[in-house]
Amino acid sequence: MTYLESTYFYELEHPSVQDLISEFQNKDLTDKEKAIGLYLKVRDGWLYNPYLIAFRKEKYRVSYLLSKKEGHCIDKSIILIAGLRAMEIPARIHLAKVKNHIAVERLVEKFGTNELTPHGMVDVFINEKWVKASPAFNATLCAKCHVEPLEFDGEEDSVFQEYNHNGQAFMEYIEDYGHFPDMPLKFIINNMKTHYPQLAAIYMNQEKAVF
Repeated sequence: MTYLESTYFYELEHPSVQDLISEFQNKDLTDKEKAIGLYLKVRDGWLYNPYLIAFRKEKYRVSYLLSKKEGHCIDKSIILIAGLRAMEIPARIHLAKVKNHIAVERLVEKFGTNELTPHGMVDVFINEKWVKASPAFNATLCAKCHVEPLEFDGEEDSVFQEYNHNGQAFMEYIEDYGHFPDMPLKFIINNMKTHYPQLAAIYMNQEKAVF
């Protein structure tokens, strides 16, 4: 795969995807400028919500996600990947396990842990190399956590900050699952079932999971 293909999840020709990238369809813009602009649009255009867990494959289609106003890190990665591919910029999803050290009370109450898995980010191919982009945390959320919004310059990896403004531990990467050419839905759901078995059982029963 060239990481430019349209798939069930990355619906490149869908009108909502074409609308997403319409402002960047300018021949004077470089691929790097397009990628940076779209990254910022996705980062701040959809509010991050780690509790939007889904177990039905149609809820991971970009056309469905673009109809929402908030999303999980995987959701926002799908949106960014579809937009990049639609602009003929190779992109793929990259998954990891992270540990959140700030404002974790609700996380622990919901998930039973402050570890978030799988965490989604994006590998983007620009100027003959792959660089990471992490559009999950919108700027308003970063302000609440006393951390600078995560920027992406198209040249260096953009990954979560280790510390916030006050020197407190913020985000920690604890396991790297690697990258995938398409949405690895079975891997994602099995990962959630392994790490959050009770919560996963509730969601799967509610949604009558199909994948």
